[in-house]
Amino acid sequence: MELDCEEFHRWFDQAVYTFNLIDSDIENSGYSWACFKAQQSAELAIKGILLAMGKNAFGHGILKLYKDVSKIFKTDQNIENSVSYLDKLYISPRYPDAFTEGSPWEHFIINDAIASKEAAKNIIEFTEKVMASCL
Repeated sequence: MELDCEEFHRWFDQAVYTFNLIDSDIENSGYSWACFKAQQSAELAIKGILLAMGKNAFGHGILKLYKDVSKIFKTDQNIENSVSYLDKLYISPRYPDAFTEGSPWEHFIINDAIASKEAAKNIIEFTEKVMASCL
């Protein structure tokens, strides 16, 4: 199968760019935004894989997108755990009504930001491994 490496890089490079911004949010106590950026970087990376292969990459549910990727590439439980964790961080870090009381910034703590960054790192490293021919 011929890969569209140019399309892959449009998405993957944005994933890495977004991932690299997480530290500044952590340093500034922007833990909710760090979590959302981790989710976004993983979503972009997974979409990059699918789009490079000419597959559909519609939606924001990383777990669904990942299941499509897992039909093509060997995956493992660690990656699926990271995807599942990050999938839960699409809405809650951003919307004030995601929690019964308070705003997202009041609910997310440094440990959440660090865990989400680590999960995103797992996805990015997985993407680099399976898409090595485009790097």
